[in-house]
Amino acid sequence: MCRHPLLMLTVSAFALTACNPFRHEPAVEVSAVDVNLNARWHANLASPAELAGAVQMNGAASMAPGPKSGTTIVTLNLANATPGGVHPWQLGLGQCGAADGVFGTADAYQPVTVDRDGHASASVTVPLETPTTGSYFVVVRASAANAQTTVACGNLAPPTQ
Repeated sequence: MCRHPLLMLTVSAFALTACNPFRHEPAVEVSAVDVNLNARWHANLASPAELAGAVQMNGAASMAPGPKSGTTIVTLNLANATPGGVHPWQLGLGQCGAADGVFGTADAYQPVTVDRDGHASASVTVPLETPTTGSYFVVVRASAANAQTTVACGNLAPPTQ
């Protein structure tokens, strides 16, 4: 008979511990990664309409806070490009077709080389604070010798708040 009350006491103690009304789990945990995701600008890249039938590149680009304060990471991913092609690119101020300058310096953006599958990617860290307002775009040029011809461009959409 002594075993039964001891068993009941043990089970009650476990139940009380499991249902402890004083134990609180954090409602939401926010990490530094989440902060960067909410500060990322995005663009979908496409070839200009006047190049239809000749070049049909596409891709994506983004701009986000860098690992150090006061830096911005700009990334580029291209697809459907000519294998072996080498294309200058940069993040510009303004919008596709209406440039107002370069975000950072032009020499910070090294040309991107297309692999055998027609893909290319690049990333650069610019020593500037990531903007919170404004108009920005990523432009990809035909080549260093033909830098006036745009083969892909995309306007960056600001982060959602």
